Amino acid sequence: MQALREVSLAVEAGEWLALVGPSGCGKSTLLNLLSGVDQPSSGRAEVLGVDLARGSERERALLRRRSIGIIFQAFHLVPHLSVAENVALPLALDRKRDPARVQFLLERVGLAARARHLPSELSGGEQQRVAIARALVHRPRLIVADEPTGNLDSANGVRVLELLDELRREAGAALVVATHDRALAQRADRVARLKDGGLIGWGLTEAG
Repeated sequence: MQALREVSLAVEAGEWLALVGPSGCGKSTLLNLLSGVDQPSSGRAEVLGVDLARGSERERALLRRRSIGIIFQAFHLVPHLSVAENVALPLALDRKRDPARVQFLLERVGLAARARHLPSELSGGEQQRVAIARALVHRPRLIVADEPTGNLDSANGVRVLELLDELRREAGAALVVATHDRALAQRADRVARLKDGGLIGWGLTEAG
């Protein structure tokens, strides 16, 4: 069975695209293709001028490291690194440092006081906010987010959405979000509806 079939879409710089649909419809697979985590078995997936279907693993890794911010649903924090070190990790992998940027993002996600804590000392919602700050620290041109507010309460969910929207507007970054959250999807510039691996329409229906 194909995870995705005949999906054709383009996302412009500075645009916010929401992907909605039932679990298993292909939202996460599409995010993995856009971020170069997976390669398509056929077709074309071009991001920032790089054809991810034909590029090498090194090319895809460099693209992710320098130009793509990924907000995973499962966090993927490094357990032995502190909160601040986890946020700074994308910069460290590219042999860069920007303590002011790390501090700014920790303040924006409400975790400045937890900078020296380990992930195991945080709640699930706090870990999600660390993962979001980490995805934004290197000022990516494309942000892909899989249920970024799924582990957050309403207040922190609003804070995170405001931060994502602020980055998109300031840096002209494209933002692609997979979500079941109707309120989140309503904030997007466009909404793509997926079902059974296919793109079935645009915009929210009355049911969601």
